[in-house]
Amino acid sequence: MRRLIGIAAVLSLGTIVSSAQAQEWPTRTVSLVVPFAPGGGIDASARIQAQALGEILGQTVIVENVGGASGTVGSAKVAHAKPDGYMFLIGNSGTHAYSQSMYKKKPFDSATDFEPVGLVTESPRIVIGRKDLPVANFKEFVAYAKANQAKMHYGSAGVGSGTHLPCALLNTVMGVKIEHVPFKGAGPVMTELIAGRIDYMCDTIQTGAARAKGGSVKGLAVMAPKRLAIIPALETTSEGGLAGVEATVWNGFFFPKGTPRAIVMKLNKALDTMLARPDMQMKMEAVGLDIVPPEQRSPEYLAKLIPVEVARWGKVIQDAGIVPD
Repeated sequence: MRRLIGIAAVLSLGTIVSSAQAQEWPTRTVSLVVPFAPGGGIDASARIQAQALGEILGQTVIVENVGGASGTVGSAKVAHAKPDGYMFLIGNSGTHAYSQSMYKKKPFDSATDFEPVGLVTESPRIVIGRKDLPVANFKEFVAYAKANQAKMHYGSAGVGSGTHLPCALLNTVMGVKIEHVPFKGAGPVMTELIAGRIDYMCDTIQTGAARAKGGSVKGLAVMAPKRLAIIPALETTSEGGLAGVEATVWNGFFFPKGTPRAIVMKLNKALDTMLARPDMQMKMEAVGLDIVPPEQRSPEYLAKLIPVEVARWGKVIQDAGIVPD
């Protein structure tokens, strides 16, 4: 009996210590892992958010870029990190949904290896083509792709990336088989598109809209349910006559599995405070990101979203005939 009482006392003391540590968190610098190379849309938005979260939490939040394998290398690093609250991840549809069907041996289980903190933003894809593509709008692009599919190429930032699977979905719905050219990052894809060596890509709205408005590429359509403020003159894919190809990549925060609930909720409260700031709303809108509504920012909402997204994009991968690596 004394032994049982002693064990209970130790467990109770551990709970008290853990709770106290969670209340004090953070007491030092926190790392936000961006699982992609510097310079992309997610990296840019993560740096804006890291600065704001640092101000709210009272400690520096540094951005650590850990790119590779369409975001899975950096995500795996966080999944296997010490669950003490000092490393968290900005994950997205690619890292937590696409990845689960893209690899025969999964680098992690997105539903069980993380503590979801909350959704932050959504980013629709934009279909852009080389500037000399002989089409005037999205409807003409679809017709052109069907007639010339044997000699066309589309590019992406890598197999299974957020610029690959939206185009795979687009091609499946169009009913075409067009050769995919994967690159190591979004930058090289854009370079090749501007040079006219590939025909089109499904880019992030931040980068793609800026390039389309600048005239170095041709804007074809946004893969969203409605037109976007960042490029209001560009029609949606549905307006262009092709329904069923909406593709929005979401972004959210994740801790390693086992991170104390109190720490998870403290960061969740901080992100809620951050997203309510007018300056943050303006900054996110300026880079083409939609802040999700408050009811979608809870850990529970994100936890329920993961399996739904895994199933949805798993079907896209299967229908497109993409073979897992």
